[in-house]
Amino acid sequence: MTAAPELARQRPLFDEGFLRRLEQLELASRRLTAGRMKGERRSIRRGQSVEFADYRNYTTGDDLRQLDWNVYARLEKLFIKLFVEEEDVTVHVLVDASRSMDFGDPNKLDFARRAAAALAYLGLAHLDRVSVAFLGDGRASSLRALRGKGRTLELFDFLSADRRERTTGLAAAARDYASRLRGRGPLLLLSDLMDPGYLDALRDLASTRCQLSVLHVLAPEELDPEVPPDSRLIDNESGQGVEVTGDADLNDRYRARLGAWQAEIGAFVSRRGGAYLAIPSDLELSGLLFDVLRRRRVVT
Repeated sequence: MTAAPELARQRPLFDEGFLRRLEQLELASRRLTAGRMKGERRSIRRGQSVEFADYRNYTTGDDLRQLDWNVYARLEKLFIKLFVEEEDVTVHVLVDASRSMDFGDPNKLDFARRAAAALAYLGLAHLDRVSVAFLGDGRASSLRALRGKGRTLELFDFLSADRRERTTGLAAAARDYASRLRGRGPLLLLSDLMDPGYLDALRDLASTRCQLSVLHVLAPEELDPEVPPDSRLIDNESGQGVEVTGDADLNDRYRARLGAWQAEIGAFVSRRGGAYLAIPSDLELSGLLFDVLRRRRVVT
């Protein structure tokens, strides 16, 4: 593990100016459901609030207090006023903390921590309930749900803490989190998906009926590797190795397989109503938040 997490505990993850810019963004959520208290999100349900939405015809049993008597005076017809109801949303941010994520320059796990902190902060800034977790060793290590910017330091401390997971067990960890999930809203997974059960994990997370966004984080060395002629490649989690001969043909086949893998994941997530984004770990965080995620409408 690199020393970056320790440094993160000694200084703020972001300066005040960056946090103020973040507050101009909001996580998009197209699947909202009733929460335990009213928040700032608009629901697709119609209920009572201060913002008028529409009319519908009066039917027997409707609340007479919702009749629009001004419309009745003009049209001599009874109409019920409908209002936009504001509902609570829970933002879920999951970070893969396996050994394979502790790789690359820039380090994938360090990048995922910072991106997760920024995305979770958006939820706090907009009074959403925020749940964050690390996935590793077949389980989800969660922080209790937070709300409000007053919880920012608690959030940042959790995401900066040292992690000791050595393997992913991504499918089991995702199932663990999904089984305990409370409250629907945006669900963002930051992972390199280097686990045999990655499709099972995505299926379980999509089944929660949250709005799934998968940020597939890969290091520059993984996107465009330079393999010497005679090399031994070591799996970062299992420790198993394989002898390879690095040449142009190997590089071409690697890139083709990588592209097919990313396309498979993107199609899988899209069929379940989610968003898939391939993210290099050397992408500037401001570029991720204010450009890439905005263009894909993960944030607005």
